[in-house]
Amino acid sequence: MIELIHKNKRFLAFFSGVFILTGLLLGLWGKEELKSFSLILSTLAAGIPIGIKAMQALRMKAFSIELLVTIAVIGALFIGEYTESSIVAFLFLFGAYLEVRTLEKTRANLKELMNMAPETATVIQNGKEVEIPVEAVAEGDYIIIRSGGKVPVDGRIIKGQAALSEAAITGESIPVMKRHQDKVFSGTIVDSGYVEVIAEKVGENTAFAKIIELVEEAQASKTKTEKFLDRFAQLYTPSIVLLSLLVYVLTKDIHLAITFLVIACPGALVIGAPVSNVAGIGNGAKHGILVKGGEVMEKFSKADVLIFDKTGTLTKGKPTVTDIQIFSDQNVNDLLKIVAEAESISEHHLGKAIINEAHARGIKQTEKPINPKVAKGKGIYAVVAGSFVMAGNRQLMKEAAITISEEAAYYAAAREQAGNTAIFAAIDGKIAAIISIADQIREDAPAAISALKRNGIKRILLLTGDNKATAKLVADQLGIGEYHFELLPENKVEVVKKLQNEGHIVAMIGDGINDAPAIAAADVGLAMGESGTDAAIETADIVLLADKLIQLPHAYALSKATIRNMKENTFFAVGMAFLLLLGVLLESVHLASGMFIHEASVLIVILHGMRLTTFQQKREQISRKKGQVVKHRWEDGIL
Repeated sequence: MIELIHKNKRFLAFFSGVFILTGLLLGLWGKEELKSFSLILSTLAAGIPIGIKAMQALRMKAFSIELLVTIAVIGALFIGEYTESSIVAFLFLFGAYLEVRTLEKTRANLKELMNMAPETATVIQNGKEVEIPVEAVAEGDYIIIRSGGKVPVDGRIIKGQAALSEAAITGESIPVMKRHQDKVFSGTIVDSGYVEVIAEKVGENTAFAKIIELVEEAQASKTKTEKFLDRFAQLYTPSIVLLSLLVYVLTKDIHLAITFLVIACPGALVIGAPVSNVAGIGNGAKHGILVKGGEVMEKFSKADVLIFDKTGTLTKGKPTVTDIQIFSDQNVNDLLKIVAEAESISEHHLGKAIINEAHARGIKQTEKPINPKVAKGKGIYAVVAGSFVMAGNRQLMKEAAITISEEAAYYAAAREQAGNTAIFAAIDGKIAAIISIADQIREDAPAAISALKRNGIKRILLLTGDNKATAKLVADQLGIGEYHFELLPENKVEVVKKLQNEGHIVAMIGDGINDAPAIAAADVGLAMGESGTDAAIETADIVLLADKLIQLPHAYALSKATIRNMKENTFFAVGMAFLLLLGVLLESVHLASGMFIHEASVLIVILHGMRLTTFQQKREQISRKKGQVVKHRWEDGIL
């Protein structure tokens, strides 16, 4: 019965409103008894669900706003103020309905995501196409997706090509062309084309499922402000009951005491912060920014130092081999084959670049590395085809006591000065080759850094395990004045902690396993979503799903706008409550009018919070037209 009443609140509010209108009309016709009866019915229709919720809260030893309204309604009925009791009950129930509806709208981005979830998949079984529920798809299944179809899994394209809309994952509406061996994600849509995909992640393990789960958790989480307001409400409600009793004792006016009780309800105060939080996180999800909770928003809004990893963050993370210089009697392809086989254990971008170069040359990897080990921030070593192979930076060679000849050192320095990373390859304790690898700076990196500085980030640092020349080259091109090079993961953590000890709020963005410790140590950790490793993404507080740095200033500006909006709602609610209570005590605000103003203030803070759903960050978008760089600018603000 109770559940049925709660489900039909809007109908009860409707009937309550009808009974009020009927009662007022009966009063105009001089039917006072029928008027009173209609208004009592109105009070009961709206008051019963309010009273039930108040009792449920009391059983949980909580003093809710509904308790204040219930006491006030009963008091108004007791003194025969049926018009007041019906209007107060109706306005509160109708206001609660509007709150639920508007909060649902702020969660619309999440609902849109959930609607994008595929329900079926076309898989190849025994050489035939079979349509099965998406829950039945297993890892390793071959899946066919045609134009207009939704990708049901995370996987790789093994045949065909297609333009995919990845709005559900990245927030980017422009379709992206995907070809053989490219990654595809569940929830994305084939705009045009045909692909066959091998399933790598299914069900709850897909990126899309994790996004929905994390956004749900984030929207349910609370900021410090919300937690304070919850504690405040627990003390506030009984205090108001006592104050209203005091008002009655001093004035002997029960009508004034009941009015004081109702008007003092902190509705706008309690709802203002959550609606801002939910709307802000929803806006982030719409723009491909996954914010893992309200507290993250609060911390990020206060960040004054931002640390960037270089490879895969400021650069595209797709480095390519630019040169291989041999310092032994081995053939280039033979040496590349051995090093690529050793690098098969690595998840680092540079290791993948070497493997990709081997594939591009048609070199097949036939040997599995024996006793492979990763020296974080330095390189790898393993036994391949009976040879002890090491590939990494100078530090790795130094620790292994491997001598670098003058010729090799001079060549490596020259390549680094030209913006390359020099990878030393040693076979059985001797330098066999230097592999030069270069990466390109992301096109949107200059605009992103410029916007971050404009939005209030005071210091920007670049941290990298790469050499000084490459670090300086990237920093100079992007206008980053502070950079640290040849760092191990623990060195990055030391830089973060040093800044924190100086009193800074530090945000760190990276994408690799070696960045995860620094991301975890920072006040706010950020990760690149598409190119980022699972370790970085799991550790991060904020994930840029589209792998676009221009999302970063939007995330920062959004966090500041969300917290600002939350504070504005709180100040407005407190100010309105103070003015209403002053009006009650001066007898210029009465029960029904006061309740109307109170509910109007609740609606105002909700609508103000919802403005965050259309927030747009001032940014520069870089596009290329006829060989020229063209900058487009959008203005800050809420549309």
